[in-house]
Amino acid sequence: MPLQKEIKTQLIQEYQKHPTDTGSTEVQISILTTRIKQLTEHLKINKHDESSRRGLLIMVGRRRRLMNYLRRKDYVKYLDLVQKLQLRKLK
Repeated sequence: MPLQKEIKTQLIQEYQKHPTDTGSTEVQISILTTRIKQLTEHLKINKHDESSRRGLLIMVGRRRRLMNYLRRKDYVKYLDLVQKLQLRKLK
């Protein structure tokens, strides 16, 4: 269940660093977050869809690794992204 092209393009434009940036850490995390939200809604309806559940767990792990990388490399960008995407409650 991939993202619609319009949604993905909008996310890339919102989080890109320069006009040709499509794969920076921030862009990847925002796309994964949107896909995770969509898949979570799908799994609320289809509780026995184990293939999608496995895909969801893989995406969550990938996003976690990217978030850890961003936190190590640029903590200010990490905090900004967490706040924009509303991923964690910060103190």
